[in-house]
Amino acid sequence: MSELRWNPFLKDWVMIAGNRQGRPQMPKDFCPFCPRFGKVPDYEVLKYDNDFPALTQNPPEPDPVATGFFKTRPSYGKCEVILYSPGHTATLQELSDGHLEKLVNLWCERFEALSADEKVKYVFPFENRGDVVGVTMPHPHGQIYAYSYVPKKLELETAAAREYYEEQGSCLFCGQLKNEIQEQKRLVFQNEYFTVFLPFYTEYPYGVQIMANRHVPVLTGLTPAERRALGTTLRDTVGMLDSLFGYRFPYMMCMHNAPVNSGDYSRDYHFHIEFYPPMRSADKQKFNASSETGAWACCNPTCPEETAAELRAAYERYRAAEKEIRRS
Repeated sequence: MSELRWNPFLKDWVMIAGNRQGRPQMPKDFCPFCPRFGKVPDYEVLKYDNDFPALTQNPPEPDPVATGFFKTRPSYGKCEVILYSPGHTATLQELSDGHLEKLVNLWCERFEALSADEKVKYVFPFENRGDVVGVTMPHPHGQIYAYSYVPKKLELETAAAREYYEEQGSCLFCGQLKNEIQEQKRLVFQNEYFTVFLPFYTEYPYGVQIMANRHVPVLTGLTPAERRALGTTLRDTVGMLDSLFGYRFPYMMCMHNAPVNSGDYSRDYHFHIEFYPPMRSADKQKFNASSETGAWACCNPTCPEETAAELRAAYERYRAAEKEIRRS
């Protein structure tokens, strides 16, 4: 069973992917992403087609469950895995500037290739990290989903950005960035090309965002210098999160780009990365319970201005540790 099913109440598609239930648990002494086991070639960074995709470019016909009321359509799209390094236990902090640049360039190559399919409407690179968010494969990797529709959250975000531009004549994201920089309270760190901050409205205690300082709608619009800086900014952001409580911090990392093959978003959309770390303290997890899940009424149990100060302190610890490593 593999199809898209329409939710008429939210006006959104739901991926039904029964094939993913068959994903095997990998033996402890085997990793398909390590070149030594022969499933992948030697590489620095690599695109790998997902073995159990929820979306495919040759999807089967939906099961005969649609009626005059219930709607289905084929689960068209693509699911790819992006391998960050051949090192099974490597972390982003351990990767060189040049290696990270290759990773960002691979994301850009795949974004461009997937966008070339006119049936694709949204390309979504992301990473799940840690057992807490259900990761069963510890090898460093992320994924890219190419959807044949714009998922509801992105649809709402792009609609808000379009509405703001039509009313104000400027970019909503640029406005947010300008005000966060002016306020300073929730800023974590900044470089020439990117700013890392905890949004005023963040739903997650440590839900930082990375925003391009220059208005650019999609990842592929970044200059070579910005691509290099994105790699090191990601590394520093993850290093900062790991320094927060002294362990490898779990998170969901989501790259937000403008929709593709769906009109012109160049004036009103702005590339950024959102982190959703599930921890609210060193030993307590933030659960999305009934209010968050059933009503979409989010509640952050911490004060963003206070947690931003924690993150700035963690960033300073990370930078000091990095300097010490370089000295030794």
